[in-house]
Amino acid sequence: MNHGYTYQSTLAASDAIHWRIEDIIGGEKRLDFSKPFMPESLAQVQSFSFLNDDEKRILNQIRGNTYLCIFGLVEEFILPFVIDQTRPHLHGDDYRARALLQFASEEAKHIQLFKQFREEFADGFGTECPVIGPPEAIASAILAHDPLGIALTTLHIEWMVQNHYVDSVKDDQDLDPQFKSLLKHHWLEEVQHAKLDTMMVESMAAELNEEQILNGVEEYLAIGGFIDGGLTQQVEFDMASLMSATDRYFTEAQKEEFRHVQRQANRWTYLGSGMTHPKVLETLESLSPKARKRVETVSIAFC
Repeated sequence: MNHGYTYQSTLAASDAIHWRIEDIIGGEKRLDFSKPFMPESLAQVQSFSFLNDDEKRILNQIRGNTYLCIFGLVEEFILPFVIDQTRPHLHGDDYRARALLQFASEEAKHIQLFKQFREEFADGFGTECPVIGPPEAIASAILAHDPLGIALTTLHIEWMVQNHYVDSVKDDQDLDPQFKSLLKHHWLEEVQHAKLDTMMVESMAAELNEEQILNGVEEYLAIGGFIDGGLTQQVEFDMASLMSATDRYFTEAQKEEFRHVQRQANRWTYLGSGMTHPKVLETLESLSPKARKRVETVSIAFC
């Protein structure tokens, strides 16, 4: 695959864009709860006729909290996975070792950032908003899968972030500037992570035959199924949070409409937008045309 990525160039780019948590959150840098946090293309709250504008904004903010918390969850498995992939190369290519260690360090920073965000959100929002977990259990379940499947899942997540920020967040002037800043700084570092993931997947696949590669793809899809189950539970959590925050109780018909719309919104946000990303499909094609075709077929359910 002729993408032109190198460990040296990604390390240099990462060094150039380095930011500190204290520079982007805390002190006077506070969330504005009068504004939405998420773009409508991801939140999908405007179609609910039984919610007024304030209630739609509140649901949008709940979805924003869920969004960053779920990224915190997935990075709990990405961090140890990247460390494990780095260890065999500590005495080889210096740029490779340094780039992957930087990758791991930045993922640890993101986990800390999202924890700090959640504390600020809880203080300002005023209603408890549960999120699936615990993180350690989710990480353990994902890390039990085939390494190529985990690497493809990581690749999916990193390119998914690019899709969300560039296509939906970057030019949306209605979003809370502070929440948007958190998404921007996360995206800036994930740009380099996506390149490193691409090289990681290629390195793994180079030592595998096609049967093993296709098995890795099935493991990637199994992880996606596991995540999809969690997202179904998250819809129930978000609905309960909305009813609590607005002091309302929905009819059974309203609940079913909420479940239908929000489950598909979650499926697109966390699964479909990654499975259909051109860069993910290009990597799959380079591994095996059968791998790309398999993922494209399954992705229809999440779009």
